[in-house]
Amino acid sequence: MEYEIAWTDPAALQLEELRDYIAEDNPSAADRVVERILARVERLKWTPRMGIVYRKTGKYPIRKIVSGKYRIFYRIIEDEQRVEILVVWHGARRDPDFENT
Repeated sequence: MEYEIAWTDPAALQLEELRDYIAEDNPSAADRVVERILARVERLKWTPRMGIVYRKTGKYPIRKIVSGKYRIFYRIIEDEQRVEILVVWHGARRDPDFENT
């Protein structure tokens, strides 16, 4: 069973911003980082539970996978067979706030 991948606006913006930031110094490295993140996220189509449960909040627990220095937070919406990408976060940063998700 294949799940749909849905990027939230904040997550899509974060991915774009991290690409732009890295590209200032090294455009090819920026492309590689983004490609790795996208490939990692793509695997969630077939194995949405591969990420560890980060926080049990509400109806849909937030899960986390890692790609290089970046943590990708997401949740699985079972009844819609959808994986929502919530945040793309550099590992050195303090954990994101999920109070309103």
